[in-house]
Amino acid sequence: MKVQHLLTLWLGLLLSPALWAQSGIIKGQVTDALNNEPIAFANVLLLGTDIGTTTDVDGNFEITGLEPKLYDVRASYLGYTNKTEYEVQVTNSKPAIVNLALSESAQDLEEVVVKASPFTKTEESPLSLRTIGVAEIQRNPGGNRDISRVIQTLPGVTTPAGFRNDLIIRGGAPNENRFYLDDVEVPTINHFATQGASGGPVGLINVNFIREVEFYSGAFPSNRGNTLSSVLEFKQRDGRDDRIGGTFLMSATDVGVTLEGPIGDKTTFLASARRSYLQFLFDVIGLPFLPTYNDFQVKVKHKFNKKNELTFIGLGALDQFQLNLDANETEEQQFLLNQLPVSPQWNYTNGLVYKHYADNGFWTFVVSRNMLNNESEKYLDNDDSSEENLTLRYKSQEIENKLRVEHDIRFGDFKLNYGLGYQYVKYNVSTFNRIFTSAGPQTIDFASNFDLNRYALFAQGSQKFVDERLTLSLGFRMDANDYSTEMSNLGQQFSPRFSASYALTERLAVNFNTGIYYQLPPYTILGYQEDGVFVNRENGIKYIRNDHVVAGFEYNTASNSKISIEGYYKYYYDYPFLLRDSLTLANLGGDFGVLGNEPVVPRSEGRSYGLEFLFQQRLYKGFYGIASYTLGWSEFEDKNGNFVPSSWDARHIANIVIGKRFEKNWEVGVNWRFQTGLPFTPFDRQASALVLNWQANGRGIRDFDLLNTRRADLFSAIDIRVDKKWFFDKWSLNIFLDIENVTGNGVGQDQLILDRPLDENGQPVGGGIIVNPDAPINQQQFQLKTINDATGTVVPSIGLQIEI
Repeated sequence: MKVQHLLTLWLGLLLSPALWAQSGIIKGQVTDALNNEPIAFANVLLLGTDIGTTTDVDGNFEITGLEPKLYDVRASYLGYTNKTEYEVQVTNSKPAIVNLALSESAQDLEEVVVKASPFTKTEESPLSLRTIGVAEIQRNPGGNRDISRVIQTLPGVTTPAGFRNDLIIRGGAPNENRFYLDDVEVPTINHFATQGASGGPVGLINVNFIREVEFYSGAFPSNRGNTLSSVLEFKQRDGRDDRIGGTFLMSATDVGVTLEGPIGDKTTFLASARRSYLQFLFDVIGLPFLPTYNDFQVKVKHKFNKKNELTFIGLGALDQFQLNLDANETEEQQFLLNQLPVSPQWNYTNGLVYKHYADNGFWTFVVSRNMLNNESEKYLDNDDSSEENLTLRYKSQEIENKLRVEHDIRFGDFKLNYGLGYQYVKYNVSTFNRIFTSAGPQTIDFASNFDLNRYALFAQGSQKFVDERLTLSLGFRMDANDYSTEMSNLGQQFSPRFSASYALTERLAVNFNTGIYYQLPPYTILGYQEDGVFVNRENGIKYIRNDHVVAGFEYNTASNSKISIEGYYKYYYDYPFLLRDSLTLANLGGDFGVLGNEPVVPRSEGRSYGLEFLFQQRLYKGFYGIASYTLGWSEFEDKNGNFVPSSWDARHIANIVIGKRFEKNWEVGVNWRFQTGLPFTPFDRQASALVLNWQANGRGIRDFDLLNTRRADLFSAIDIRVDKKWFFDKWSLNIFLDIENVTGNGVGQDQLILDRPLDENGQPVGGGIIVNPDAPINQQQFQLKTINDATGTVVPSIGLQIEI
């Protein structure tokens, strides 16, 4: 009998979902984007169907009896630019909530409804802005529902390592990106983040919270500061308001749960928790490191009335890291065990966002606090039995308390945004580190802390001309802080910006932007001390300056697709120059713990420039896709003042994503990734082999006289994802298979390791072989050998998601 029941269930799952009731619901409200007033009797249409409705006197609408699938929902009203929410997933388990805010048109309209592009484009940022919907994030092949990996399919974006999310945007370093979650700045969006450089192997933002992501690779609006390469705006949906519901997700790497629902008549919530069990898999397959991550996310929104609302945002992560000392049989395992420190880490961001709407605009007040606690510890040969073996003990905390006030207002066809910002920062660090320098091995041992007040003013005005064919935007920003006299004057960091867009035809536009942007160096640089003195303050450290020029064309087709071509040029001033190794910070590359914790001077210049092509197809007749190509250069000065390729000089980057939705809710997607190898600096084999240097450094020493003169092999990989969904009366099920790097391609670099004697089983044992044991200790050398650290691993992930 049990077998019959199982067979019945299995056959039921395979049958068409049309057998179950079509009780899907789309509901929401249509409002004026400026004053939040409801728009009565607006038209709401499900594109590609004859299904539609109109809003009631309170701007509300509801469409019932829908078949579970994706819909494009468009709202329109006389005198407003229409608005479309693309790929809204309808299920039987809960209503799909779609709130559409329409912008009033400046044209004198009689019986005309203004058409909008299917792709986001603002007056302030008419180019270099890409919008990604939640459906695109969820189905991205190889992305495993990680937003940072989805971003890597866009033009101008690459990463230094296939297993990390260090975003390199238009030749800029990973720490040049800024992230916002519903207007709250979130410094850390990845687990096991690199302090001072961002990035990390796994994203921590729950994609079930996300409505869409706006990605700026240039033309930054004035209210978003302290960035040189990109801004990512994560926009979250509201929790459901009818009853308590939830989503359960289990994959090959982690398990998570999301709950949502109402708290009274005016309040909704979203809350989630996730924990990995990746460490068990790594232990079974014999990897020498065992990471464990946990994350938590919450959103609570309270609407006092139609003019006032308050939102609470919370995001946090707890990351544990252990070494698997039993996985030490191969030289590759031993190399990783010798290099990787034990690095526990935790971070959180909490924020309150209050919005007040008036007749012709709205105010936004944001109060937030974020904190990062980063630790690292390493012993020689991982022997912690004696403090004499200690080579690294690091602990640091970054704490930021922030206030930002903005006012958006419109006078006729003129739009103005202005405001101010303030931050109170606390930073502390304790460092013990044995390192190699050009003067030989040395020990760094110091503790440091400081308080910092940061402040900013900004404004940006935009207006449309020539029957809305021409849009101009002019803005400025000023940032300063009290760390030093070099950075305390707002006028010293005056940041103007200008954008222009002209519609040559209804579908073709030419766009332009230029601006000067400033970014504060990492706190690791500001807090570095020697003999109780803030060395880099004495060295005159200042804001990094970057001048941008971007121009391009954009063509929107009739089938919800876009073709764009953009050229960009960025020039850097006052970039930190590392005194120990005599090279620019951008030529150092990334690290997996701390970056910039050393003496620097603000003396380097750099430049990046290139050409980007993008074809983006929204879901159309079952197909979707992205094709992007970037030809770019990134160069910074070496110690002699000559421009050389930076560590982010990818040169050629290409991505093609193609997907198809089939009947009975099957979906298949393929992603092809390609990039030429990044530059690297070869080893100084003679200096590396010295016994004293190896014992202090534990790895090969780069020859910076040959800075970035080598280039890694090109990288190419194919990712595949298959989804199957079932929609039942009260719940839905999604089973997916996501395979990253199907071809198993890997690109690495040659690494130096000790050449050690072998035991009877042919395994290396003991210490290294000294080739000249009778020489003085400062001349003795180890015998070294070379291995390659390429990790060409196929990464499959199978999982299921249940929504109730």
